[in-house]
Amino acid sequence: MDNLMRTVPVKLAEIYVPSRFDGTLDPAKVATLAADILENGLTTPIRLRRDKTRFVLVAGLHRLEAVRALGELTVDALIVQAIKR
Repeated sequence: MDNLMRTVPVKLAEIYVPSRFDGTLDPAKVATLAADILENGLTTPIRLRRDKTRFVLVAGLHRLEAVRALGELTVDALIVQAIKR
């Protein structure tokens, strides 16, 4: 169980952002988060799930884009299990 709660660095290039996030990005929020990350670091990791070839964003679009705006190549993430339906 401890493995599930540990953050891991993930390359930004390996993260797919699903279309459900389209139109939800607030550039002002990204800028605010980027400034906070510069000052305090990323305090809440994004959440990703694995699919066959990549990681899929579950939560944390603004944090992801703030890290990308800062020129980082990786982001700390929690890897979660996909919900079985």
